[in-house]
Amino acid sequence: MVNSLFPDRHKQRDFFTCDVFDSFKDDMASMEHPVFSLSKKPDHRMLVYERNDMVIKIKPSYTGLATIFDKDILLYLASSLMNAKNSGEKISQTVRFTSYDYIISTNKSLGGAQYKILKEGLERLNGTLIQTNIKTGGKEITKEFGLIESWGIIKEDSKGKAVAIEVKLSDWFFNSILGEDVLTLDKAYFRLRKPTERRLYELARKHCGNQNIWKIKLQNLKEKLGVTSQMKLFRFNIKQIIETNHLPEYNISMKDDVVKFTRKEPPKEKIAPSILPKHVTKAEVDKLAKPGESYDEAANRIKDLKKALNSK
Repeated sequence: MVNSLFPDRHKQRDFFTCDVFDSFKDDMASMEHPVFSLSKKPDHRMLVYERNDMVIKIKPSYTGLATIFDKDILLYLASSLMNAKNSGEKISQTVRFTSYDYIISTNKSLGGAQYKILKEGLERLNGTLIQTNIKTGGKEITKEFGLIESWGIIKEDSKGKAVAIEVKLSDWFFNSILGEDVLTLDKAYFRLRKPTERRLYELARKHCGNQNIWKIKLQNLKEKLGVTSQMKLFRFNIKQIIETNHLPEYNISMKDDVVKFTRKEPPKEKIAPSILPKHVTKAEVDKLAKPGESYDEAANRIKDLKKALNSK
């Protein structure tokens, strides 16, 4: 089990801004659909998924499809933006960050190779296109967009390593931040070594969430994961993960090709702090908290809403 996870590489480091690294966010749209490649080799397939009259096509660029590890960049940016938004700061579709902070916060190893991997990930995110049909007002509209709209290196050090990076997010991804269509991830997600394990955790977080249990047939799970291996090998891999039981937050078990996810312990969002903001009751927090929102975040947001209403 020790070898099932990457080490917690930067546990003892100090940060100027800690909140972002304690609360990572993932957009719910890409958690639901297998948008990112699980291959560690360049993947030039065009992926097509059809469900309930909705068609999703994911098109690679010459560098290949964006991978589940490339998604770490989007998780970092979503977390930074949600942190700023929850702090009352104005957020922008264009985000500037340092490669060092990204590498540390997503549990990457320090070294020259990581800066090269980061650049290549940005290229794949920029090149991967999503095409989908959306029905609004009785009309079907087909749209195509990138995972990010553009990116650039603002500054490089004397050895050519990226120091500051600027990314313009796609409308699709930025709107998920504005609409708070995100869920909180456990930081241990970044310690998962295998692409399939990361995708499994995403699905458990999306579908099981704060509930006690989520069941799914093995064949349906394979499709949701976007796994291309034969069923026999997929079943074997799931059994190995069941043996080590190292996914963050969730236990995983299987019987008669039905996979069951259960929570390892009550979610942090359900543990109320000893002192709530004045004039906010626990019942109000339980009723009005948004998915993925902690008690503190919900209580403070409700308190601010009350202030705004009372001031009118």
